[in-house]
Amino acid sequence: MEAIPEDDLDAAEVAREESIEAVCDVDDELMEKYLSGHVSSSDIASALRRATLASAAVPVMCGSALKNTGIQPLMDAVCEYLPAPVDRPPVTGVHPKTGKNEQRHCDRSEPLAAIAFKITADQHGDLTYVRVYSGKMSTGARLWNSVKRQRTSVTRLWLMHADERIRIEAAEAGDIVAAVGLKNTTTGDTLCEQAHQIVLENISFPDTVLSMAVEPRTLADRDLLAETLARMSREDPTFRRRMDEDTGQMIVSGMGELHLEVIKNRMQREYGVEARFGEPKVAYKETILAPVTVEGKFVRQTGGHGQYGVVKVRFEPAPEVAGVEFESKITGGAVPVEYIPAVERGLVDAAQAGGVAGYPVVQMRAILLDGKYHATDSSVIAFSAAAGMAFRAALDEAQSVLLEPVMKLEVRTPETYLGDVINDLMSRKAEITEMDTKGRLRVIDALAPLRNMFGYASRLRSITQGRGTYSMEPAKYAPAPQEVLENMLF
Repeated sequence: MEAIPEDDLDAAEVAREESIEAVCDVDDELMEKYLSGHVSSSDIASALRRATLASAAVPVMCGSALKNTGIQPLMDAVCEYLPAPVDRPPVTGVHPKTGKNEQRHCDRSEPLAAIAFKITADQHGDLTYVRVYSGKMSTGARLWNSVKRQRTSVTRLWLMHADERIRIEAAEAGDIVAAVGLKNTTTGDTLCEQAHQIVLENISFPDTVLSMAVEPRTLADRDLLAETLARMSREDPTFRRRMDEDTGQMIVSGMGELHLEVIKNRMQREYGVEARFGEPKVAYKETILAPVTVEGKFVRQTGGHGQYGVVKVRFEPAPEVAGVEFESKITGGAVPVEYIPAVERGLVDAAQAGGVAGYPVVQMRAILLDGKYHATDSSVIAFSAAAGMAFRAALDEAQSVLLEPVMKLEVRTPETYLGDVINDLMSRKAEITEMDTKGRLRVIDALAPLRNMFGYASRLRSITQGRGTYSMEPAKYAPAPQEVLENMLF
């Protein structure tokens, strides 16, 4: 900490007075002391803490992590102004068996309630970062994962300080620790006592919007690549991997171009995996625009036992549904009860297999209206196959449409480059939703189709001479222009 240079003392004094007046506007106790002319540094700190706890003010710190400037004052401010766990209301969860709401106070005497919020790979095993909301977690304790509904054990507990770790025997309410040994525990899981079960609010992750193929450069790297991808998907729930059954390629998916670029760099830098990557591809989906009722019939007669299943299904657009919602309106036993789950499974599997362009079908409701069965030849396989045939027939008859991911975009640029930035966004079919001014920068909020946003980071730097920045996140799925679907099919 250095003294303020004499040339800046007057400006610093003015800034301090303005800061005190700003806090006085939201804290009457400090206002009284300020008007009486007796305000100490501790009075200001106490008032600022009260204002922060009441969400009436937000302290802003300046510094640079790159040059380690202002980091210590920032950490001190976290301790001094932000709420401690005991200052927060009790956490609310749900009992997994009764469905009733339950609360846990930040008290070591209450039953244990903790949530796993991050997984990282370590040379000694996965480290699970845990926030303890109530109770006490000890080394060697048998815990209950109320999300997975299975027991797990803690073999070691660490108190983490950057790259340094301290072995501890127990963690209490309010602590954040890293645990080793929590098998099958993933981000968002709740850990508790089996006798006092609770499920805290889970962490929801959006669907991935970009994917690309990855393959090892040599056969020797194949196993290392598979192990690395598995480890990274455990660490990052927004990163997915799957094997394409048609091409045999490993497909990795993420939240955007930058996300996948970070994944590529981490694989090479941290894990030493040399791999080839394909071009990023947009994760399109499909749906229907009009309702349609179709019949699916799967009849196979052989010399012996045959297969027989007939279903009549109505398909409707359902924008509020994430995938395919199934409903049965069977009456009179037209389709026996034991075969109805097979119909639902057949429809869901067909939707995931893809529609006209081969992409998953979503935002659809399927209603089972009628069907036929044979006392001897009907089976689960027959009704599942009949449902799949009905689904494909519906896509042929209904007006299908391609859905594309639309991204929420925030661009910050100096006023000088505003026109060029807007023109570039318009050329990418972006919809400007709001414009604002923050200090010397103009802030543009927009919605843009992801297919047009590849390479935008480089383009923005070029337009603004490196002074523009942006952030992008998934917003929604919306119908893509018809020419996009036509280009895929022809």
